[in-house]
Amino acid sequence: MVPPRLTLVPPSPDPNARMDEARDADGQAAATALPGNVAALPFADHREKLRILEALLFAAAEPLDENTLKSHLSEDEDISALLEELQGFYAGRGVNLVKVAGKWHFRTAEDLAYLLERYAAVERRLSKAALETLAIIAYHQPVTRAEIEQIRGVSTSVGTLDILLQTGWIRLRGRRRAPGRPVTYGTTDAFLSHFGLESIKDLPGLGELRASGLLDGNLPPDFAVPEPSDVAALMPDELPLEATEEDDEEGPETRDDSLLPLSDDEEPDKP
Repeated sequence: MVPPRLTLVPPSPDPNARMDEARDADGQAAATALPGNVAALPFADHREKLRILEALLFAAAEPLDENTLKSHLSEDEDISALLEELQGFYAGRGVNLVKVAGKWHFRTAEDLAYLLERYAAVERRLSKAALETLAIIAYHQPVTRAEIEQIRGVSTSVGTLDILLQTGWIRLRGRRRAPGRPVTYGTTDAFLSHFGLESIKDLPGLGELRASGLLDGNLPPDFAVPEPSDVAALMPDELPLEATEEDDEEGPETRDDSLLPLSDDEEPDKP
């Protein structure tokens, strides 16, 4: 009878050691997979910075600018690179990180908006006159009511401007240096946020308006769309809203008191 043959089995490696090696490999892979615009930092430290930004943006009731976010990190931190990386992480998720009007906030993915329709408030549609007035203010700001009427070719009611003021999409900028000191109007950050614009310069130009069918094909050859600009400071031809006639560089307007009606206790001058 032949005795059984014995074979030596190598000892099994420690499972904990395998987990440590896999964890180290994942950390090195994640560190090497960072975009080129991200500074080379220890993986744990870099991940912690992203978590801080994620928590701040998630808890904020309003969009946050980069300066506010950077105040919670070191001064030499590349906040733009971190936000872009976080934006890429949420690109294919149900919630996206978007930049609107120069500020960052989380917003439901556009293709999933139908899921939240039941929670959306019923909004009143703007009239054609209100939409035309809003477009003129956006492209021609700062603009007065008389200038809006001149561009539209019809009179603009005060109620139309009041509705746009109530929506928060336009604001009173100042007063024009002209007789009567008419009020000038401009758009707000709420206008940019509602229409998904980062800045007023992102409004469509003449070519885009033609391609979308929003402009009539029979336009005059010299027709042009002005380049929109939203300067927060007052323009040289604007005065503050609370300005008086003495604040105007041209000086107060003269008034002929002899043309004013007499009060009850006054008598006309005798010749």
